[in-house]
Amino acid sequence: MTRRPTPPHPAYPRVVRASAWYDLAVTAGFATPWTYSLLHAALSKLGDTFDLGTLPALDPVQVLFANLMGSVVVVWALLRIVDPAPLFGLFDALARTLFATWQAYALADGAPPWLWLFLVVEVAFGIAQLAPWLLPRTTRVPGDQKAL
Repeated sequence: MTRRPTPPHPAYPRVVRASAWYDLAVTAGFATPWTYSLLHAALSKLGDTFDLGTLPALDPVQVLFANLMGSVVVVWALLRIVDPAPLFGLFDALARTLFATWQAYALADGAPPWLWLFLVVEVAFGIAQLAPWLLPRTTRVPGDQKAL
């Protein structure tokens, strides 16, 4: 049996679960054609109201990809809510790195500026979940007073 590695801080699963709740709240609207249509209209209206840009008109392929992304992220979020295992946090941090990269790419290519809000959260949760894995750890050997 393989032992799962764990980051050093016992609060880490709370960070994993918090990021999952955020994902669930933000992506649930993408999971079905009906909810995506409503979300698309709301985001466009919000962008128009604050002069931050609107989304392009809906087309079947855009809806399909939004629904695929929404469905996968909703299931992934539910898994992390039920079991906020540290390894899931590590993989989520890696996924957030990819999401943030593609969001930055879209922004550079002319995506509406409100996308920055999502990018900032992706980066923040990505750092919060990845940093504990990258920071040096100290371990104590029973009977030894020095950290290894």
